[in-house]
Amino acid sequence: MIKKNYDQIGETVFEERLENGLGVFVFPKPDFGKCFAFFATNYGGMDTRFYWKNAWKDTPMGVAHFLEHKMFDTKDGNALQTLTANGASPNAFTGAALTGYYFEGNEGFYENLETLLSFVSVPYFTTESVDKEQGIIGQEIQMIEDNPNWQAYMNLMAALYQNHPVRNSVAGSKESISQITTETLYECHEAFYHPNNMVLCVAGNVDPERVCELAKKILPKQGGEKIPRDYGGEEPGTVCQGEREFFMEVATPILQLGFKLKPAKEADRLRQKLLGDLLCEAWMGSSSPLYARLYSEGLINSGFFYGYEAYSDCAFLLAGGECRDPAAVREAIWKEAERIIKEGLDEDLFRRLKKAAYGNQVRALNSFEHLCVEQARAYFSSEDIWIFPRIYDTIEKTDLIQALRDWISPERTAMAVIRPKEAGK
Repeated sequence: MIKKNYDQIGETVFEERLENGLGVFVFPKPDFGKCFAFFATNYGGMDTRFYWKNAWKDTPMGVAHFLEHKMFDTKDGNALQTLTANGASPNAFTGAALTGYYFEGNEGFYENLETLLSFVSVPYFTTESVDKEQGIIGQEIQMIEDNPNWQAYMNLMAALYQNHPVRNSVAGSKESISQITTETLYECHEAFYHPNNMVLCVAGNVDPERVCELAKKILPKQGGEKIPRDYGGEEPGTVCQGEREFFMEVATPILQLGFKLKPAKEADRLRQKLLGDLLCEAWMGSSSPLYARLYSEGLINSGFFYGYEAYSDCAFLLAGGECRDPAAVREAIWKEAERIIKEGLDEDLFRRLKKAAYGNQVRALNSFEHLCVEQARAYFSSEDIWIFPRIYDTIEKTDLIQALRDWISPERTAMAVIRPKEAGK
């Protein structure tokens, strides 16, 4: 295995790409008792159309999430119960671009790792269990659809993007999951759950070489081919719709505001993410003049959020939360962007925010889960995210101002608002 030392952040990682294509990353932590293992596939809710076996294949929304639910089933029972009985705390999640399975524990690590690798790589579905799961996931979808914050986010994605599947719910809809069969699940597992499309990340008091050897023993000797994905064709630079409105049982309107960005090239992805997050802090973050003013006027509360997100072929800034006057908040955010472009940023504020952002990145490294999940995401996007100190060194105040000029314009801005039902009569 290759050993890499990141002296600026005090991290060491052992990495190897196995002959079957699996990426393996181990963060040794000899002074800790617990261990964390994360086994992920480069397959998520966005991947509904892909080229496989010499043809383009369209699948229903929600297959990746459905697979995540069903992968714990084995011929001998349920992997969740096996892991729990052996002292582990297991779970899984599906995102827009990634599905991950993981466990945390103090004892029996290698036995639990063997279980994790085995059940994720060997599918077992029956028609009866799939039919039953449709009902379970249908209830989950109903709960999601009743969540006003989720509705605001999905309405924002539909406003920002005309073609990109990030506008679709990861869980799918009741109608879409009704089309999922055992054949669908087996085909998508074969296409995406192979070593060449997966990564294993481990943190804790473990032997890196032993982790690699166990992966070689359990997983298939050959990895499949990389699968081309279709993310809806060329996406316009402008938003699909400037504003979307939805009425629900909420006491206060919920706003989500989005700014559609041009996706960064591979070599610039990490820098754009760090720049985007830092820009949000300086522009509308909790230490910014704008936030203080909006908060003091009662237009936003402490739940106001902001940040940068990016997936394959898309990137955006977003901000939002409960606010009694969404239009006023949007207008204030716009005017603050114009003010910063015209007058610039306070130097002391910029330096303070940059130092705080760097510190937050370093503190996050104390989380084994953060280390492993972020490493997996970085692996799939061909990034070395642990060089972030070097990138922060290159970001200046003028970069944030230029980003505002380049990124923020009316035709690239969309707003989603969830309003109280009585307002819609």
